[in-house]
Amino acid sequence: MRIAAQELTPEQTYKLMSGIVVPRPIAWITTLGPGGKVNLAPFSCYTFVSNTPPMIGVNLGRKAGQRKDTARNILDHGHFVVNVGDETLLDAIHASAEEHPPEVSEVELLGLEVIPGEIIATPRLAAAPISMECRFHSVTPYGDTGAEFFVGEVLVFHIRDGLARDGKIDTERLRPVCRIGGPNYASLGPIVTKQAIRQTPKSVMPGKP
Repeated sequence: MRIAAQELTPEQTYKLMSGIVVPRPIAWITTLGPGGKVNLAPFSCYTFVSNTPPMIGVNLGRKAGQRKDTARNILDHGHFVVNVGDETLLDAIHASAEEHPPEVSEVELLGLEVIPGEIIATPRLAAAPISMECRFHSVTPYGDTGAEFFVGEVLVFHIRDGLARDGKIDTERLRPVCRIGGPNYASLGPIVTKQAIRQTPKSVMPGKP
């Protein structure tokens, strides 16, 4: 099969690419909305972009040409939390994708407990095994549909006791979930361990503070 990209509509392209670029981790983001309401939404176009300082990036699309609540809230307040959900939270992750008016709190609708931020005003999810408090760093627009890549600097990592060993996350114990095409998700599955490959240690570039 051959598909010419220019012949696809934005929706057709999204459905195709979201089934090709798999599996995708899910950034379950809390932000502060109108009146201090806690907004919650999942985003699966997400990765880390720097280790010093630690930064993560999330692609936030638009709906009918308008920024989503998460994007507006990040720009209004300058901070957000990326929560990492596990298998036990999959139903809540999926349900939090439903669209609501800006003044409606998905956290309240789903009965999720939050914990006040340690450094930022945005709270994190109590049930999430990992949460990262982030300060907004930058946003870069891409494409013709208004999609924007938001980058945040991680100020503090909140990691459930027992998940970190020797400075690394025990991924099997974390039991993360990922997004694949459509309303479909997957769990970690079997872990295949290979012999470690020698790599040059990470370092700060010359001239950087």
